[in-house]
Formats: sequence, structure tokens, C-alpha cells
Amino acid sequence: MAALDIRDLRVSFGNTEILRGVSLSVQPGETLGIVGESGCGKSMTGLAAMRLLPPGGKIASGSISLGDKDLTSLSESQMRKVRGGDIAMIFQDPFTSLNPMMRIGNQIAEAIALHQSLTKEATRKKVLEMLRAVGVPSPESAAMKFPHQLSGGQRQRVMIAIAFSCHPKVLIADEPTTALDVTLQAQILALLKELQQREGTAVLLISHDIGVIGSVSDRICVFYAGKVIEEGPRDRVLQQPKHPYTRGLLASLPGDAERLASIPGQPPDFATLGSECSFAARCAYRFEKCDTEPGLRPLGGDHRAACWLDVLPERKEAGIMEAAP
Repeated sequence: MAALDIRDLRVSFGNTEILRGVSLSVQPGETLGIVGESGCGKSMTGLAAMRLLPPGGKIASGSISLGDKDLTSLSESQMRKVRGGDIAMIFQDPFTSLNPMMRIGNQIAEAIALHQSLTKEATRKKVLEMLRAVGVPSPESAAMKFPHQLSGGQRQRVMIAIAFSCHPKVLIADEPTTALDVTLQAQILALLKELQQREGTAVLLISHDIGVIGSVSDRICVFYAGKVIEEGPRDRVLQQPKHPYTRGLLASLPGDAERLASIPGQPPDFATLGSECSFAARCAYRFEKCDTEPGLRPLGGDHRAACWLDVLPERKEAGIMEAAP
């Protein structure tokens, strides 16, 4: 049974659908990478799974199953018992996610006290144990500090400590390396992997950086305009991309070229999306069938893509990629 299984999830704000039928699953001990440009629905999927949608947002239809438990059917009081315990989330910005008025140790202890019946002394020991586990120097001293007294990398480690303190079955990591330098990024990703393997946690790793996703994920889901447009094992998606958008993301990675490649055009307006392929207006390979979105088509194994073309033509300078000015 999947640790987290999302089926045909639709999230709307007013009359506008932001998530348009998202389906994905992650197994215990697996890392599923979710990648796409800003505004494609990556973070909204994580927030929906946590039942933490922004004001005005609602789950219109679909299911979110944590093991055999349907999270969409739980009341808010029931969800509070699950959130932070069985399913946890690392948010994008640890500085704004941590309470600036509370000491670090108290913030970790708060999560432990909510989900575990430990004595005060046992809770204190667990707090120090978690700070050591995530590599925060001088745990006793760090526990007494406020968030602004820690570096960005240390604050992110504290967020990881909070998330893993109650041994979640599923962890959603939303841009956990944002605003960190390359060395710190590697350290944080290695720490997440180490704790995941120790706990057997299923991880949903969300990032706009396909390089980060490719370095740690077992499988990859590529998002575009509120939908999964390609999914499959990491190596298949990275080495044999079957959707023009995925190819564009890979081509935009820094490499040996003198100028970075870019995907021409702009993401679509969700309010005006029709029945055609949402990427059609930006795609160099558009043809008549693209007037209707195909949905995810099987390509062998567990690899699927929402594109009518079974084989993409060879890359062209004037095609899907254009050199950035």
C-alpha cells in the first residue's frame, strides 16, 4: 500500500481550478520528486495534502489517502492529530515558518508534546537528540536560541528536526534548499536522505530545480499548469524525456553552452484554459491533435507523458529551446 496516494485531486479558488486532476503516489522509503516552474501547482499539492490551503482555496474533488485513511474526509480536529505526526511538511522559508518569539527547543518540544506522551525530561532529551541528529552544533546552547540567532542552514536543520521528531510516515519537503548555497544544499539533501533511510519515511520533494530533483529522487513527476504532464523512474525521465516541457526544463540547466536555453512564451492563465494541451502555445511540435489534451499516456514500464508524440524530434535551436537574451 502506498504511504500517500492522491487521486484526481482538484483544488479551486473561486471559479478557477488551480489543481486540475492531480494523481500521484509515493511508497514507504521512496522519494518522489515534483518539479516545474513557479505557479504550476507543486506547493499547492503539498499544502492540499496537509489540508493547509490558503484562504479561499478548497478541495473540489478527489482523494488524498494516507495509508488507509482518507484525509479529505477528516474534520479539522481529526486532521490536527495527523498533521505533524503521521504526515509532516518542511516549508519553503524556515525564517518565516519558525515562530520568532519562541526558543528553538520549545518549538521542537511543542511538536513532540502534541503527538507523543512523554514526560518533560524525556521531551527535553528528545529535543537534544533531534538537534544532534540533524547536525546542529552545541544542541544545549542552540535549543535556548531564537530563530534569528541561527544561520539559514541551521534554521533549515531545525525545520527538519521538527518534521522528523514524531517519525512521520510521509514527509513533504517544499523547496528545502531555497536560498542556500550549493554546499549547504548538498548537506541538507544528504541529511534528508540519511533520516529518510533511518526512518523508512516516504518523501515528497518539491523543487523548481530539476537538478536538485534528479540528484535524490527515485521517481519524478513533472508539473505544468496544475497537472502532472510526465512521470516515471528518475533515469527514464531525465535521459529519455517524452514531453517537450520536460525537455525544455532539462535544456535550461547550466552546461557547456555559452548562453542558457529557455522555454519561449509564458505559462497559461488558469482562468482561460480550455480543452487543448496547456503547453501547446509554447510548443514547437504542436499539430492538430494538440487541440485536445491527451492525458498521461503509457510509454513502457512506469513511464507516462501527456503528449501525443511518442518520439520527440531531435532538438532544434529554433524549436522548444531558445537562447536567453
